[in-house]
Amino acid sequence: MAVALLMAAALAFMHRDDLFPPETVGGRAADDPVVRCLAERAVDIDKLQADGTITVQQAELFKSRAEALCQAQVGGGNNAVPPPQ
Repeated sequence: MAVALLMAAALAFMHRDDLFPPETVGGRAADDPVVRCLAERAVDIDKLQADGTITVQQAELFKSRAEALCQAQVGGGNNAVPPPQ
């Protein structure tokens, strides 16, 4: 009985990502530096939009450009990440 429980525990440990998938944003881990950078930029852009400094169209453009900026800053690959909503 103990061996069966030990084997079940080992199997659950080996497949922990299958049983409990890590949190992701746009297919990337939530702790990914690019995702964090995009989230920070989105907050700033949303604040500018709320203040009336920029229009909705400008905010969308800035968010799309923020992705390239964040990729360049943290040395990310070419994986496209949608801007945070």
